[in-house]
Amino acid sequence: MMYVTRTRYFSNTAVEYRLLYLLQQESSSTELRTECAVVLGSLAMGTENNVKSLLDCHIIPALLQGLLSPDLKFIEACLRCLRTIFISPVTPEDLLYTDATVISHLMALLSRSRYTQEYICQIFSHCCKGPDHQTILFNHGAVQNIAHLLVSTSYKVRMQALKCFSVLAFENPQVSMTLVNVSVDGELLPQIFVKMLQRDKPIEMQLTSAKCLTSMCRAGAIRTDDPCIVLKTLPCLVRMCSKDRLLEERVEGAETLAYLIETDVELQRMASITDHLIVMLADYFKYPSSVSAITDIKRLDHDLKHAHELRQAAFKLYASLGANDEDIRKKIIETENMMDRIVNGLSESSIKVRLAAVRCLHSLSRSVQQLRTSFQDHAVWKPLMKVLQNAPNEILVVASSTLCNLLLEFSPSKEPILESGAIELLCSLTQSENLALRVNGIWALMNMAFQAEQKIKSDILRGLSTEQLFQLLSDSDVNVLMKTLGLLRNLLSTRPHIDHIMSTHGKQIMQAVTLILEGEHNIEVKEQTLCILANIADGTTAKELIMTNDDILQKIKYYMSHSNAKLQLAAMFCISNLIWNEEEGSQERQDKLRDMGVVDILHKLSQSSDPNLCDKAKTALQQYLA
Repeated sequence: MMYVTRTRYFSNTAVEYRLLYLLQQESSSTELRTECAVVLGSLAMGTENNVKSLLDCHIIPALLQGLLSPDLKFIEACLRCLRTIFISPVTPEDLLYTDATVISHLMALLSRSRYTQEYICQIFSHCCKGPDHQTILFNHGAVQNIAHLLVSTSYKVRMQALKCFSVLAFENPQVSMTLVNVSVDGELLPQIFVKMLQRDKPIEMQLTSAKCLTSMCRAGAIRTDDPCIVLKTLPCLVRMCSKDRLLEERVEGAETLAYLIETDVELQRMASITDHLIVMLADYFKYPSSVSAITDIKRLDHDLKHAHELRQAAFKLYASLGANDEDIRKKIIETENMMDRIVNGLSESSIKVRLAAVRCLHSLSRSVQQLRTSFQDHAVWKPLMKVLQNAPNEILVVASSTLCNLLLEFSPSKEPILESGAIELLCSLTQSENLALRVNGIWALMNMAFQAEQKIKSDILRGLSTEQLFQLLSDSDVNVLMKTLGLLRNLLSTRPHIDHIMSTHGKQIMQAVTLILEGEHNIEVKEQTLCILANIADGTTAKELIMTNDDILQKIKYYMSHSNAKLQLAAMFCISNLIWNEEEGSQERQDKLRDMGVVDILHKLSQSSDPNLCDKAKTALQQYLA
């Protein structure tokens, strides 16, 4: 008779539950509990499904409870397992913050050993996502507790502490301003970071310390002309973009450099002439290399994996480099196949690459010269309009900003954009719940209306509708209001257009003007509104809508005597256009305004110390004498 040995198989979940049970039993020996934590950590290093399964077994509360043990080896095993769990992309970071006492206890454990320091810093750096987490860690003394670890004898501890500071300081002025004044062993943190930038340090350390200094600079804690930025951080980041660096290092270097120089023209100029950066970045678009040239499949897989990230990083850095300087923009556009690469980038499958390409295009679209040449040669408006048809809001915001520039009066793209149905698209943007999209929609319409034909102006008014126009004029955001007034001012230019628009929409426009002049608005809004009235007053028939509206006339008179010179001057433009001698009915209008006391105000203003007011008043008075 044969005997068959039967092997009993357990599911992973059963094993995990058993290990967790043993880990939490006070009756288990410390050695057994430590081994359980080690095995659980090994399981967590498997697939994402392994981690999900462990999370479902409530591993995190069990491990956090284990940290209360007096035994250091057990604590280290629990922390090592927690570290592995938290660095997994499937673990929600908020699980670290559910109990307020956890962070305090982790801070206290930092002093126990170099392993507790390494693991806790790694947990913090992976679980610090956004301002809320930064604030919690900062308020629990993260800066003070971690700062001294930057001079630890252990490289791993120094590195994890550095990574911690790079995420704590990112876009956080409070942390950055604190870091700049902290010293360790008599040396300020920025000086320590600079030492970590040196070429003899590992690349990972150079990059991370550059990120710390970049965040501190962007937060205003370090000046942009400080030698540690100009002579150390910027050159280090440019070095990271070179061909001899690993692809992932080139991505991180370019993205960090793009952030560092984004808002400072001098840093942009400096970066553009360092190590031929503009030409160097062109190499980012050459991955993956042609398949025939690659014999190593692993290399091809690696190149493919990073190709999107490289293009995204290059577009971002080009966008920052070209944000202000015309010469830099010219150099970027003259880089091999640059416009073709941007156009191709606009239709990439990766949303991140598309967004970066649109940002790059937006940056370059600030150039009058390029709008007239390269943008026209490559018909950039076509793929841009395609992007605007169906894209997430973050892409729509940048794409619509770019469209605003392409609709400026000197842009050759303006006419084909109009013919492609842009008015309808832009009118729909003005109804968006997204503020930036509303601003851009109305801004683009304002640019479109500037010196436009009457048909285009009529199409804009028809597309917007009176109801939507009123909605925009009562928008709570001042930018929307100002751009809407700018649109109205551009629509109401040249006499035939003024008379035509006021004949069809006069009642509603006058109503809107009255509401704004009566409302609690700033000087710029009121000035723009008075300028609209001055344009209406320049119409042939339209000016009667003012002359027959005593309420508006009283408001113009009131602003002639206002304490603000800008408003006085705008009101005077209205008066001048109403009383101009060469126009029919001027005598009746002059008489009516004299009876209202306008001439007396003009006499007073002719003695004004403000030369503009004085000249305008004298010119108006001459109309009465002619």
